[in-house]
Amino acid sequence: MENVDYIIVGCGLASISFCEVLKANNKHFVVFDDASQQSSIVAAGLYNPVILKRFSEVWKAKEQLDIALPTYAKIEEELNTKVDYQHPIYRRFNSIEEQNLWFTASDKKSLEIFLSTRIRKNTNPYIDAPFGLGEVLHAGRVDTEHLISSYKNKLKETKRLREERFDYSKLKLSEAIISYEDINANHIVFAEGFGVKKNPYFNHIPLNGTKGEVITIKAPKLKFDSAVKSSVFIISIGNDLYKVGATYEWTDKTNQPTEKAKEEIITKLKTFITCDFEVVDHRAGIRPTVKDRRPLIGRHPEHKNLYVLNGLGTRGVMIGPYVAKKLFNFIEKDMALDSEININRFKDEVS
Repeated sequence: MENVDYIIVGCGLASISFCEVLKANNKHFVVFDDASQQSSIVAAGLYNPVILKRFSEVWKAKEQLDIALPTYAKIEEELNTKVDYQHPIYRRFNSIEEQNLWFTASDKKSLEIFLSTRIRKNTNPYIDAPFGLGEVLHAGRVDTEHLISSYKNKLKETKRLREERFDYSKLKLSEAIISYEDINANHIVFAEGFGVKKNPYFNHIPLNGTKGEVITIKAPKLKFDSAVKSSVFIISIGNDLYKVGATYEWTDKTNQPTEKAKEEIITKLKTFITCDFEVVDHRAGIRPTVKDRRPLIGRHPEHKNLYVLNGLGTRGVMIGPYVAKKLFNFIEKDMALDSEININRFKDEVS
Protein backbone atom coordinates (compact mmCIF):
# COMPACT_ATOMS: atom_id res chain seq x y z
CA MET A 1 0.00 0.00 0.00
CA GLU A 2 1.05 3.57 -0.71
CA ASN A 3 0.58 5.89 2.24
CA VAL A 4 -0.02 9.59 1.57
CA ASP A 5 -1.37 12.56 3.45
CA TYR A 6 -3.74 13.59 0.66
CA ILE A 7 -5.55 12.28 -2.38
CA ILE A 8 -6.52 15.08 -4.77
CA VAL A 9 -9.11 14.53 -7.49
CA GLY A 10 -8.73 16.84 -10.48
CA CYS A 11 -5.75 18.69 -11.94
CA GLY A 12 -6.89 22.18 -12.88
CA LEU A 13 -6.03 25.53 -11.35
CA ALA A 14 -7.60 24.68 -7.98
CA SER A 15 -5.76 21.37 -7.68
CA ILE A 16 -2.39 22.80 -8.75
CA SER A 17 -2.76 25.58 -6.18
CA PHE A 18 -3.46 23.04 -3.45
CA CYS A 19 -0.54 20.85 -4.55
CA GLU A 20 1.75 23.84 -4.14
CA VAL A 21 0.57 24.40 -0.57
CA LEU A 22 1.09 20.72 0.21
CA LYS A 23 4.60 20.75 -1.22
CA ALA A 24 5.48 23.85 0.79
CA ASN A 25 4.38 22.00 3.94
CA ASN A 26 6.13 18.69 3.13
CA LYS A 27 2.92 16.73 2.68
CA HIS A 28 2.75 13.61 0.55
CA PHE A 29 0.00 13.39 -2.04
CA VAL A 30 -1.26 11.74 -5.21
CA VAL A 31 -3.42 13.36 -7.89
CA PHE A 32 -6.11 11.65 -9.99
CA ASP A 33 -7.08 13.27 -13.28
CA ASP A 34 -8.84 11.98 -16.39
CA ALA A 35 -8.68 15.26 -18.37
CA SER A 36 -12.48 15.41 -18.52
CA GLN A 37 -12.72 19.02 -17.34
CA GLN A 38 -11.68 21.73 -19.78
CA SER A 39 -12.39 25.05 -18.07
CA SER A 40 -8.86 25.65 -16.76
CA ILE A 41 -7.29 24.72 -20.09
CA VAL A 42 -9.73 26.78 -22.14
CA ALA A 43 -9.47 29.80 -19.82
CA ALA A 44 -7.92 32.96 -21.24
CA GLY A 45 -5.85 33.07 -18.04
CA LEU A 46 -6.17 36.78 -17.27
CA TYR A 47 -5.67 37.96 -13.74
CA ASN A 48 -7.43 41.27 -13.44
CA PRO A 49 -8.07 43.00 -10.09
CA VAL A 50 -10.86 45.21 -11.45
CA ILE A 51 -14.39 44.47 -12.68
CA LEU A 52 -14.18 46.50 -15.86
CA LYS A 53 -17.88 46.65 -16.58
CA ARG A 54 -18.57 48.60 -13.38
CA PHE A 55 -15.06 49.87 -12.49
CA SER A 56 -15.15 48.15 -9.10
CA GLU A 57 -12.65 46.04 -7.19
CA VAL A 58 -12.60 42.27 -7.51
CA TRP A 59 -13.34 40.55 -4.19
CA LYS A 60 -10.15 40.53 -2.09
CA ALA A 61 -8.06 41.37 -5.15
CA LYS A 62 -4.93 42.50 -3.32
CA GLU A 63 -4.97 39.53 -0.92
CA GLN A 64 -5.35 37.16 -3.85
CA LEU A 65 -2.55 38.71 -5.90
CA ASP A 66 -0.21 38.77 -2.89
CA ILE A 67 -0.45 34.96 -2.79
CA ALA A 68 -0.99 34.14 -6.46
CA LEU A 69 1.99 35.95 -8.01
CA PRO A 70 4.63 34.34 -5.74
CA THR A 71 2.93 30.99 -6.32
CA TYR A 72 3.30 31.22 -10.10
CA ALA A 73 6.86 32.50 -9.76
CA LYS A 74 7.70 29.44 -7.66
CA ILE A 75 6.04 27.13 -10.18
CA GLU A 76 8.04 28.72 -13.00
CA GLU A 77 11.23 28.08 -11.07
CA GLU A 78 10.30 24.48 -10.30
CA LEU A 79 9.25 23.69 -13.85
CA ASN A 80 11.93 25.82 -15.52
CA THR A 81 9.37 27.36 -17.85
CA LYS A 82 7.42 30.58 -18.35
CA VAL A 83 3.72 30.69 -17.46
CA ASP A 84 3.12 34.17 -15.99
CA TYR A 85 3.13 37.15 -18.35
CA GLN A 86 2.65 40.38 -16.39
CA HIS A 87 1.25 43.23 -18.45
CA PRO A 88 -1.43 45.93 -18.17
CA ILE A 89 -5.03 45.50 -19.27
CA TYR A 90 -6.52 48.40 -21.21
CA ARG A 91 -10.19 49.28 -20.93
CA ARG A 92 -11.53 50.87 -24.10
CA PHE A 93 -13.77 53.82 -23.26
CA ASN A 94 -17.02 54.22 -25.17
CA SER A 95 -17.69 57.81 -24.09
CA ILE A 96 -16.54 60.80 -22.07
CA GLU A 97 -18.94 59.63 -19.37
CA GLU A 98 -17.00 56.38 -19.02
CA GLN A 99 -13.78 58.34 -18.67
CA ASN A 100 -15.35 60.31 -15.82
CA LEU A 101 -16.54 57.13 -14.12
CA TRP A 102 -12.98 55.77 -14.38
CA PHE A 103 -11.55 58.84 -12.64
CA THR A 104 -14.17 58.59 -9.93
CA ALA A 105 -13.29 54.92 -9.37
CA SER A 106 -9.55 55.63 -9.29
CA ASP A 107 -10.09 57.94 -6.30
CA LYS A 108 -11.35 55.05 -4.20
CA LYS A 109 -8.77 53.70 -1.76
CA SER A 110 -9.40 50.06 -2.77
CA LEU A 111 -8.82 50.86 -6.46
CA GLU A 112 -6.13 53.55 -6.51
CA ILE A 113 -3.30 51.00 -6.77
CA PHE A 114 -4.96 49.28 -9.73
CA LEU A 115 -6.27 52.13 -11.91
CA SER A 116 -3.92 54.53 -13.66
CA THR A 117 -5.19 58.11 -13.55
CA ARG A 118 -3.77 58.88 -16.98
CA ILE A 119 -6.01 58.29 -19.98
CA ARG A 120 -3.88 56.65 -22.65
CA LYS A 121 -4.30 57.86 -26.19
CA ASN A 122 -4.66 54.97 -28.60
CA THR A 123 -1.82 54.86 -31.12
CA ASN A 124 -2.63 51.52 -32.75
CA PRO A 125 -4.13 52.16 -36.21
CA TYR A 126 -6.11 48.92 -36.06
CA ILE A 127 -7.80 49.52 -32.71
CA ASP A 128 -10.77 51.89 -32.80
CA ALA A 129 -10.67 53.77 -29.47
CA PRO A 130 -11.51 57.47 -30.04
CA PHE A 131 -12.14 58.08 -26.33
CA GLY A 132 -8.85 56.49 -25.24
CA LEU A 133 -7.95 53.66 -22.93
CA GLY A 134 -7.82 53.21 -19.17
CA GLU A 135 -4.87 51.22 -17.85
CA VAL A 136 -5.30 48.50 -15.21
CA LEU A 137 -2.09 47.90 -13.25
CA HIS A 138 -0.86 44.73 -11.48
CA ALA A 139 -2.52 42.56 -14.11
CA GLY A 140 -1.40 39.92 -16.56
CA ARG A 141 -1.97 36.48 -18.03
CA VAL A 142 -1.11 32.95 -16.98
CA ASP A 143 -0.75 30.48 -19.85
CA THR A 144 -3.10 27.97 -18.22
CA GLU A 145 -2.79 25.30 -20.88
CA HIS A 146 1.01 25.29 -20.68
CA LEU A 147 0.89 25.48 -16.89
CA ILE A 148 -1.37 22.45 -16.56
CA SER A 149 0.43 20.29 -19.13
CA SER A 150 3.86 21.12 -17.64
CA TYR A 151 2.64 20.58 -14.09
CA LYS A 152 1.11 17.21 -14.97
CA ASN A 153 4.37 16.15 -16.60
CA LYS A 154 6.23 17.03 -13.40
CA LEU A 155 3.70 15.09 -11.32
CA LYS A 156 4.20 12.08 -13.59
CA GLU A 157 7.98 12.29 -13.21
CA THR A 158 7.61 12.26 -9.43
CA LYS A 159 4.97 9.48 -9.55
CA ARG A 160 2.31 11.71 -8.04
CA LEU A 161 -0.16 11.57 -10.94
CA ARG A 162 -2.60 8.83 -11.93
CA GLU A 163 -4.19 9.61 -15.26
CA GLU A 164 -7.43 7.76 -14.78
CA ARG A 165 -11.02 8.32 -13.82
CA PHE A 166 -11.57 8.36 -10.08
CA ASP A 167 -14.06 5.62 -9.18
CA TYR A 168 -16.06 6.81 -6.19
CA SER A 169 -17.39 3.31 -5.54
CA LYS A 170 -13.87 2.17 -4.63
CA LEU A 171 -13.46 4.76 -1.90
CA LYS A 172 -13.51 3.24 1.59
CA LEU A 173 -14.02 5.62 4.49
CA SER A 174 -13.35 5.37 8.18
CA GLU A 175 -12.77 7.85 10.97
CA ALA A 176 -9.00 7.50 10.83
CA ILE A 177 -8.09 6.67 7.24
CA ILE A 178 -9.27 6.74 3.63
CA SER A 179 -8.53 3.79 1.36
CA TYR A 180 -8.68 3.76 -2.42
CA GLU A 181 -7.36 0.67 -4.20
CA ASP A 182 -3.66 0.56 -3.20
CA ILE A 183 -3.60 3.97 -1.45
CA ASN A 184 -4.16 4.94 2.18
CA ALA A 185 -4.64 8.66 2.86
CA ASN A 186 -5.52 10.92 5.74
CA HIS A 187 -7.61 13.28 3.62
CA ILE A 188 -9.13 13.59 0.17
CA VAL A 189 -9.77 16.89 -1.61
CA PHE A 190 -12.14 17.01 -4.58
CA ALA A 191 -11.06 19.78 -6.97
CA GLU A 192 -13.05 18.64 -9.98
CA GLY A 193 -14.62 21.83 -11.27
CA PHE A 194 -17.95 21.13 -12.94
CA GLY A 195 -17.13 17.42 -12.72
CA VAL A 196 -18.27 17.58 -9.09
CA LYS A 197 -21.79 17.09 -10.43
CA LYS A 198 -20.94 13.38 -10.76
CA ASN A 199 -19.47 13.20 -7.26
CA PRO A 200 -21.87 11.38 -4.88
CA TYR A 201 -20.39 13.18 -1.86
CA PHE A 202 -20.60 16.74 -3.13
CA ASN A 203 -22.96 16.68 -6.12
CA HIS A 204 -25.58 18.74 -4.29
CA ILE A 205 -23.44 21.82 -3.70
CA PRO A 206 -24.94 24.74 -5.62
CA LEU A 207 -22.46 24.85 -8.48
CA ASN A 208 -24.25 26.23 -11.51
CA GLY A 209 -21.66 25.90 -14.25
CA THR A 210 -21.45 28.46 -17.04
CA LYS A 211 -20.25 27.53 -20.50
CA GLY A 212 -17.61 29.81 -21.95
CA GLU A 213 -16.16 29.82 -25.45
CA VAL A 214 -12.93 31.44 -26.62
CA ILE A 215 -11.40 31.79 -30.06
CA THR A 216 -7.79 32.32 -31.05
CA ILE A 217 -7.11 34.58 -34.01
CA LYS A 218 -4.03 35.31 -36.09
CA ALA A 219 -3.74 39.03 -36.89
CA PRO A 220 -0.27 39.93 -38.24
CA LYS A 221 -1.08 43.64 -38.59
CA LEU A 222 -2.41 44.19 -35.07
CA LYS A 223 0.91 44.28 -33.22
CA PHE A 224 0.19 44.73 -29.53
CA ASP A 225 1.46 42.73 -26.57
CA SER A 226 -1.06 43.18 -23.76
CA ALA A 227 -4.85 42.95 -23.41
CA VAL A 228 -7.75 45.20 -24.35
CA LYS A 229 -11.26 44.96 -22.90
CA SER A 230 -14.23 46.30 -24.82
CA SER A 231 -17.32 44.23 -25.62
CA VAL A 232 -14.90 41.27 -25.48
CA PHE A 233 -11.34 40.75 -24.30
CA ILE A 234 -8.51 40.44 -26.80
CA ILE A 235 -5.28 39.13 -25.29
CA SER A 236 -1.90 38.83 -26.95
CA ILE A 237 -0.34 35.36 -26.63
CA GLY A 238 2.62 35.98 -28.97
CA ASN A 239 3.49 35.19 -32.59
CA ASP A 240 0.65 37.41 -33.90
CA LEU A 241 -1.87 35.25 -32.04
CA TYR A 242 -4.61 36.61 -29.77
CA LYS A 243 -7.20 34.96 -27.56
CA VAL A 244 -10.62 36.53 -27.82
CA GLY A 245 -13.70 35.99 -25.68
CA ALA A 246 -15.49 34.97 -23.78
CA THR A 247 -19.14 34.00 -24.04
CA TYR A 248 -21.54 33.07 -21.24
CA GLU A 249 -24.09 30.31 -21.73
CA TRP A 250 -26.15 28.95 -18.81
CA THR A 251 -28.07 26.02 -20.32
CA ASP A 252 -25.62 24.12 -22.54
CA LYS A 253 -23.33 22.05 -20.27
CA THR A 254 -21.15 20.47 -22.97
CA ASN A 255 -17.55 21.16 -23.92
CA GLN A 256 -18.44 21.40 -27.61
CA PRO A 257 -17.69 24.74 -29.32
CA THR A 258 -20.66 26.27 -31.16
CA GLU A 259 -20.90 28.32 -34.32
CA LYS A 260 -23.30 30.69 -32.57
CA ALA A 261 -20.74 31.62 -29.90
CA LYS A 262 -17.98 31.96 -32.47
CA GLU A 263 -20.06 34.41 -34.51
CA GLU A 264 -20.97 36.35 -31.37
CA ILE A 265 -17.30 36.80 -30.46
CA ILE A 266 -16.30 37.79 -34.00
CA THR A 267 -19.14 40.31 -34.28
CA LYS A 268 -18.16 41.99 -31.01
CA LEU A 269 -14.46 41.95 -31.91
CA LYS A 270 -15.12 43.74 -35.19
CA THR A 271 -16.69 46.68 -33.33
CA PHE A 272 -13.23 47.85 -32.28
CA ILE A 273 -10.60 45.86 -34.25
CA THR A 274 -10.32 47.00 -37.86
CA CYS A 275 -7.62 44.78 -39.39
CA ASP A 276 -8.13 41.41 -41.05
CA PHE A 277 -7.73 38.29 -38.92
CA GLU A 278 -8.07 34.53 -39.20
CA VAL A 279 -9.69 32.27 -36.61
CA VAL A 280 -7.20 29.47 -35.92
CA ASP A 281 -8.71 27.85 -32.81
CA HIS A 282 -12.04 27.66 -31.00
CA ARG A 283 -12.61 26.02 -27.61
CA ALA A 284 -15.26 25.67 -24.96
CA GLY A 285 -15.42 24.65 -21.30
CA ILE A 286 -17.76 24.79 -18.32
CA ARG A 287 -16.71 27.28 -15.66
CA PRO A 288 -17.41 26.22 -12.06
CA THR A 289 -19.60 29.20 -11.17
CA VAL A 290 -21.68 29.80 -8.05
CA LYS A 291 -24.77 31.97 -7.69
CA ASP A 292 -23.18 34.29 -5.11
CA ARG A 293 -19.86 34.42 -7.05
CA ARG A 294 -17.83 33.05 -4.17
CA PRO A 295 -15.85 29.78 -4.01
CA LEU A 296 -17.18 26.57 -2.47
CA ILE A 297 -14.67 25.37 0.11
CA GLY A 298 -15.12 23.06 3.05
CA ARG A 299 -15.65 19.70 4.70
CA HIS A 300 -18.30 17.08 4.05
CA PRO A 301 -21.03 17.27 6.73
CA GLU A 302 -20.71 13.57 7.64
CA HIS A 303 -17.32 12.33 6.45
CA LYS A 304 -14.76 14.49 8.25
CA ASN A 305 -11.79 13.69 6.02
CA LEU A 306 -13.53 14.59 2.73
CA TYR A 307 -13.16 18.13 1.41
CA VAL A 308 -14.17 20.19 -1.60
CA LEU A 309 -12.19 22.95 -3.35
CA ASN A 310 -14.37 24.36 -6.09
CA GLY A 311 -16.38 27.27 -7.44
CA LEU A 312 -13.47 29.40 -8.63
CA GLY A 313 -15.65 30.72 -11.45
CA THR A 314 -14.08 33.02 -14.04
CA ARG A 315 -11.13 34.11 -11.88
CA GLY A 316 -9.40 30.83 -11.05
CA VAL A 317 -5.91 32.17 -11.80
CA MET A 318 -6.21 34.80 -9.08
CA ILE A 319 -8.35 33.06 -6.52
CA GLY A 320 -6.95 29.50 -6.68
CA PRO A 321 -3.81 30.01 -4.57
CA TYR A 322 -5.74 32.14 -2.06
CA VAL A 323 -8.47 29.59 -1.33
CA ALA A 324 -6.05 26.64 -1.48
CA LYS A 325 -4.13 28.17 1.42
CA LYS A 326 -7.38 28.80 3.28
CA LEU A 327 -8.43 25.17 2.91
CA PHE A 328 -5.03 23.85 4.02
CA ASN A 329 -5.08 26.02 7.14
CA PHE A 330 -8.61 24.81 7.87
CA ILE A 331 -7.60 21.15 7.63
CA GLU A 332 -4.16 21.22 9.21
CA LYS A 333 -4.33 24.18 11.61
CA ASP A 334 -8.02 24.19 12.51
CA MET A 335 -8.33 27.76 11.28
CA ALA A 336 -11.95 28.65 10.55
CA LEU A 337 -12.98 29.23 6.95
CA ASP A 338 -14.45 32.61 6.13
CA SER A 339 -18.23 32.28 6.06
CA GLU A 340 -18.43 33.75 2.56
CA ILE A 341 -16.44 30.85 1.04
CA ASN A 342 -17.50 27.99 3.36
CA ILE A 343 -19.94 25.52 1.80
CA ASN A 344 -21.83 25.67 5.10
CA ARG A 345 -23.44 28.86 3.87
CA PHE A 346 -25.51 26.53 1.70
CA LYS A 347 -25.91 23.80 4.32
CA ASP A 348 -29.59 23.35 3.55
CA GLU A 349 -28.58 22.48 -0.01
CA VAL A 350 -25.72 20.06 0.86
CA SER A 351 -27.37 18.21 3.73
